[in-house]
Amino acid sequence: MFIETDKTTDYVKIEMEDGNSIIVELDGANAPITVENFKKLVASGFYNGLIFHRVIAGFMIQGGDPQGTGMGGSKQCVKGEFAANGVCNPISHLRGVISMARSQMFNSASSQFFICHADAKFLDGQYAAFGRVVEGIETVDKIASVPTGRNDRPLEAQRMRKVCFVQRG
Repeated sequence: MFIETDKTTDYVKIEMEDGNSIIVELDGANAPITVENFKKLVASGFYNGLIFHRVIAGFMIQGGDPQGTGMGGSKQCVKGEFAANGVCNPISHLRGVISMARSQMFNSASSQFFICHADAKFLDGQYAAFGRVVEGIETVDKIASVPTGRNDRPLEAQRMRKVCFVQRG
C-alpha cells in the first residue's frame, strides 16, 4: 500500500486518467544523475497531463514528451548513465524496468522515459535504466495492449493524470 506524500521519495506513482496506476521504485545508487533529474521533473508537476505517445506491445510504453510527438523534452539534458557512455549501470532492461529515452546522442536524455513491457536486454549498456515497477504492472500491460496507429501512437490517448511521490503506508 502506497500513499501520496509531499516529500521527495524513491517511489513515484504514475496515475492514469482512467484511475489505474503504476508505482516505480527509483534506483539512485545505479543511476544518480538520471534519478535526480526525474525527481526534479516529478516535483515540478512536469509529467502531469502528458501521454504515453509510443506504445509497442511486447517491447515498451514511452511517455514524457510535453509535445506528445516523441520530439520534445524538458529544458535540460543529462549524462547518459550506461556502459556505452562510460558509466557502470548494472540494471538490466527486464519487464517493468523504467529507463530514459534519448536520441542517437548519448547525453540527450531529458524527460522522455519508457517502461519495458517485456525483457529487452539488447538495450542494456545503451540506455539509462533507473528503476522498476513495484506495483501496477497490469497497468503497463493494459497500456501496451491498446490499438496504435502511425509511429506506434495509441489511437486513444493514454494520459498520465498525475505523477507524484508516494511512500509505503
